[in-house]
Amino acid sequence: MVSLADRFEDQRGRLLAVAYRITGSLADAEDAVQESWIRLSDSDNEKIDDLGAWLSTVVGRICLDRLKSAAARRERYVGQWLPEPIVTPFTLESGDPLQSVITTEDSRYAAMVVLETLSPAMRVAFVMHDGFAVPFAEVAEILGIEVPAARQLASRARRIVAAAPAPVPDSEQAEAIGHLVAALLSGDMDAVVAALDPEAMIVGDANRTAPTAVKPIRGAVGVARFLFGLVRRYDGADTLTDQIPVRINGELGSYSSGCEALGDRRASPPRAISYVVKDGRVAAI
Repeated sequence: MVSLADRFEDQRGRLLAVAYRITGSLADAEDAVQESWIRLSDSDNEKIDDLGAWLSTVVGRICLDRLKSAAARRERYVGQWLPEPIVTPFTLESGDPLQSVITTEDSRYAAMVVLETLSPAMRVAFVMHDGFAVPFAEVAEILGIEVPAARQLASRARRIVAAAPAPVPDSEQAEAIGHLVAALLSGDMDAVVAALDPEAMIVGDANRTAPTAVKPIRGAVGVARFLFGLVRRYDGADTLTDQIPVRINGELGSYSSGCEALGDRRASPPRAISYVVKDGRVAAI
């Protein structure tokens, strides 16, 4: 007979994916999944007919509560609040639970950023129904609303999420990023602007722990100036020119482990950078 723990482990990857897409935080997602296990262990689990559905509902409720509590934290947060990026090497070991989180297009970083613009209720309704086929009756129960209202929330979220930039092949992503980095290395402002989409945007999230754009910077010229400012500030270190290729939520991105202060060079913390590429140029960082 399959143990309850084994049955739960069979659901863990799916639950982690649900929780991450709702909360935008891998740490919160892992906590929510672990809490669902505790609740399952304490329940009369022999009366549960559909374990997957029961766990999805529990995780949805936990994540909704976490989203509501996060709203208070964000009021005290300095600058932009971005989803927690999942940084991985180009290949994950077989069975790594992160595979179930980042292998779907809906978990791309650009899509996660768009999800951050939704209200907690809209996010829960959309992710659980459209992403994981949870019936609206169960979604409505989680949210404490009627089924038609749950449908309406998901519909409104669907229209907003549809505006997320479309993904591009790795080869196109790599070529666009390469052009931008080469332009930065050359020190040629015009070349950097040419490597960026005219409506390019850069968004940083540091909560005063590192220099970054407190507000989004829009437009190729403004983004180029900001990038050159980072290069000057760190004497070329920990900028786009000093990153190693990684996958950010499954797509090509870059990562720096940071650097210690050395001479006139300032110390810098680790930094992960995700890119959006459009028509062969970098459209968002």
